[in-house]
Amino acid sequence: MKLLRKPSFPKWLSAIHPQVWILAIGRFLSEIGTGFTLFFAPIFFVNQVGLSATQVGFALGSGSVAGVFGRILGGSLTDSPQYGRRRTLLLSTAIASIGSLVLSLTHDFNTLIAGNLIYGFAIGLYWPSTEAVVADLTVKSTRRLSFAITRLADNLGMGMGIVLAGIIIGTTNNYRLLFTADAISFLVFFVVIWIAISETLVVEDRKPEKREYLRAWIAALQNRKLRIFVVVNIVFTTYISQLHSILPLYFKNYVNTTGGKSIFSETDISALFACHLVVAILAQLPVARILNRFSHTQALTVSALVWAVGFGLVWQTGTSASKEIAIIALGVFAIAIVSYTPYAVALVSDLAPPSQRGVYLSINSLCWACGYFIGPSLGGWVLDAGIVNTYWICLAASVVVTIMILQYLQTVLSRKC
Repeated sequence: MKLLRKPSFPKWLSAIHPQVWILAIGRFLSEIGTGFTLFFAPIFFVNQVGLSATQVGFALGSGSVAGVFGRILGGSLTDSPQYGRRRTLLLSTAIASIGSLVLSLTHDFNTLIAGNLIYGFAIGLYWPSTEAVVADLTVKSTRRLSFAITRLADNLGMGMGIVLAGIIIGTTNNYRLLFTADAISFLVFFVVIWIAISETLVVEDRKPEKREYLRAWIAALQNRKLRIFVVVNIVFTTYISQLHSILPLYFKNYVNTTGGKSIFSETDISALFACHLVVAILAQLPVARILNRFSHTQALTVSALVWAVGFGLVWQTGTSASKEIAIIALGVFAIAIVSYTPYAVALVSDLAPPSQRGVYLSINSLCWACGYFIGPSLGGWVLDAGIVNTYWICLAASVVVTIMILQYLQTVLSRKC
């Protein structure tokens, strides 16, 4: 009699390095705290603290400016034998916890700016180091899937945080508690890194001029392929920033019934973005498997087209005041994000020499800082100016330019030189 074989763990998952799984667990725990605040911060600062949408957008954007300095320093520290990936991660989570505590005490515009500057600087330190750890532990054939798994962990944590935040706001109406929980989540991540994450920087692979960080930055910026990608990446991150900083406030204050009453409560918004993340969670690995057969730029072109559809649906949500269309729009945005994030960071990782991986990923992260400065600042002004419907149509139309840049990048990447 033939024995039945036990179903084996999928080969493509077993190929992922164990440290990547540990890092994913830590990111999951950290993102629970981020989910508490990400979508509710603009609503809290406008509707309860009493600041204008323009002020809040500018304050959120200021965090991205601080993030520029954090990313520059983080890239150099990440590649430094004296600090490396692990110590930079520990530093970033400690500072982020302090920034969240400051935001929990915000009562005016100045405190909001201070909290965002601290928090933004910490996030700037964080991204080059955490992405470098994943890149170090993977080979080209598993890199995109490894990044997809860590992004899946991010989305799982954020989704849980959003659900819990909706429950907290619905029962206590205490927004400040959300920022305190965010601070605690970063401390938990700090402990995970301290206990379970090893240094992945291989010092032997480095060039003799270890301290010449400026030369590493100049060399990276001379890479024409990277420079082209930077332009298109800033556009993508500007798109993503709309979901986190502008869309919740737009749904709450600008999508109204004929009587002028908002069709979305805080609980509705929590549920809406929780559904968005559920779709992202369910779609992350299937989309990664489907798009893995395509080139980086082809996958990013698919993402751009999906973004255009999503912005069109948001415009339709505003004109028809429909919760159903909003649900579809957030589902479409989920597909757009999961078809963008692994491929963008994998492209940069493939372009980077191992000894300059921190600098290259720092430049990739700087794109996020730029996008998150442009997006909230522009979107906040648009909300106050009352031209939101035109804004969503313009964002959808801008995808044409995005795709043109991607096609040019594909041409450059295909050249031998």
